[in-house]
Amino acid sequence: SNRHREHLSVGICTVKGIQMTTRKALCNIKGLSEAKVEKIKEAAGKMLNVGFQTAFEYSAKRKEVFHITTGSQEFDKLLGGGIESMAITEAFGEFRTGKTQLSHTLCVTSQLPGEDGYSGGKVIFIDTENTFRPDRLRDIADRFNVDHDAVLDNVLYARIIDSIMALFRVDFSGRGELAERQQKLAQMLSRLQKISEEYNVAVFVTNQMTADPGAGMTFQADPKKPIGGHILAHASTTRISLRKGRGEMRIAKIFDSPDMPENEATFAISAGGVTDAKE
Repeated sequence: SNRHREHLSVGICTVKGIQMTTRKALCNIKGLSEAKVEKIKEAAGKMLNVGFQTAFEYSAKRKEVFHITTGSQEFDKLLGGGIESMAITEAFGEFRTGKTQLSHTLCVTSQLPGEDGYSGGKVIFIDTENTFRPDRLRDIADRFNVDHDAVLDNVLYARIIDSIMALFRVDFSGRGELAERQQKLAQMLSRLQKISEEYNVAVFVTNQMTADPGAGMTFQADPKKPIGGHILAHASTTRISLRKGRGEMRIAKIFDSPDMPENEATFAISAGGVTDAKE
């Protein structure tokens, strides 16, 4: 119906979407009166009861989780099978530690049928740092013997000029502004988390490390922190720190608590993307 199309144009496509949209926002949709919004909310509430689900329901939902290969078996093993769906995985590291290579590799491997009955899917690449290179995808496609055009066709690309993280690079005029940015970032990530769970998608975020923006501020103790600061830490389900090894070797580490010796995996960067390190 037209009304249904109206909702789609607002970006609401599921019952959960209705639940997550505030009454006020729904009232702003053309043709929806307050009474109608109440009815819609009530119907949605009956269909999905928020809050508790049984352990059985939860485990059934978790059964739909799939993993996308990084291109390196050792790296996949570290991640429990690869980049996980219904979750946010964040990779952070300094310049040239493999973040972009990993993003490009995943653009191709996401499209390959994998384990857990995963049939391969499409990719949305949101580029905030102007690092996306379609030609890289061709080289990686060659390695996995998949058709260039088909691969490129399955990647939806958006370039965002105003990087979320660029917000953090401007001179701070005070703590207040920083808090507001942190909040905006938190909102974005919580939306990504909801999308990942609602539609069973894997979300992969990269985060450039930088020197502390204001060493005099008590914002961050460690001068080598991810730019997003601690907000990303809470939203991302898995955080991977990347660092350089010898030559084309890179070391990935699951980063959780600084005082725990977590596992590490070594991988290599090749013309065909992320791959296993040849010992």
